[in-house]
Amino acid sequence: MNNIDDIDQRLIAMLRHNARESVATLAARLGVARGTVTNRLRKLEDNGVIVGYTVRLRPAAATVGLQAWMSITIEGNEARRVTASLLGEPGVLALHATNGQWDLLAELHADSPADLSRVLERIRLIKGIRHTETNIHLETLRAAPNSTE
Repeated sequence: MNNIDDIDQRLIAMLRHNARESVATLAARLGVARGTVTNRLRKLEDNGVIVGYTVRLRPAAATVGLQAWMSITIEGNEARRVTASLLGEPGVLALHATNGQWDLLAELHADSPADLSRVLERIRLIKGIRHTETNIHLETLRAAPNSTE
């Protein structure tokens, strides 16, 4: 979807923070009418930018499933499109812009190896992604001091 503007980006960011936020609250925070939010959500869903809504757990509470990191190289000027698509992917827990060889680092979560395979396939089909490399998290050897684990 090429028509993702600043309002759509802000709406997606708010939903990533709290997907249960009411349309009225989202509209107030965006400074637009509730109908505008409803129409934009429908458009984002119809165009496959938003593919689902999910629950995020504290790392210590997420006792099942797999965690992985995907390094992503973006083609040309496709960063906005790719970023918006990744923000709508339910398997992406966090997304970071980086420098060096990779443009983005996506923190992934899946319930099983088969689920991770589906997440990877959906991400690799996003137009504008040139190359990816995925590493599965095996063990945390040291957590950051302010970590919630």
